[in-house]
Amino acid sequence: MKLYNANLSPNATRVRGVVNELGIPVEVIDVDLRKGENRTPEYLALNPNGKVPVLVDGDFVLWESRAINSYLAAMKPEAGLYPADPRTRATIDQWSYWGAVHFGPAIQRVVFERLLKKRFGRGEPDEAAIEAQVKEVAQLLPILDAVLAGKEWIAGSLSLADFAIASTLVYRSGSGISLAETPNVAAWAERIEARPSWHAAIAPGLQFAAG
Repeated sequence: MKLYNANLSPNATRVRGVVNELGIPVEVIDVDLRKGENRTPEYLALNPNGKVPVLVDGDFVLWESRAINSYLAAMKPEAGLYPADPRTRATIDQWSYWGAVHFGPAIQRVVFERLLKKRFGRGEPDEAAIEAQVKEVAQLLPILDAVLAGKEWIAGSLSLADFAIASTLVYRSGSGISLAETPNVAAWAERIEARPSWHAAIAPGLQFAAG
């Protein structure tokens, strides 16, 4: 299998984390987004959206990180990242979609403006441009904190939902996103970041963020 990857992409990061957790052998092919390698005809033939990640398994091509992770988890069901039980699976999907639609976009906008914008030579941070997103993150974090009360993992045991949500919080420190008021989220973030699989997945991004 081949995984087309960009180290700073939260979408690619969550897939790398699941690949590491499952121990599935995958050839990682880095795509330089700044050089436009995701816009070449060859790449667009794999993913017409020009996004990362893309998984190629023989003649099967799959994009969208959450779909890729579901596919990978099905290869090793004994790992329990995406159990067959319909209620557990629905809970995992619920939180994965919550991250995709609400939590992730808000945080990613804050991260770009406060941390990545200047690094990419796009100018100085503009707090006015992310005022709404900062408020949204402050409203959403307590929701995640509540579901983690008395639990180690979002769906009870480690699952795809944890990797999906954790990918949005990788750059929280450099972006001024505090977890001080949400201790359950803070403890959960520490737990997943202590896992070798996730630590390896986020290391390239953290190295970049540290300058």
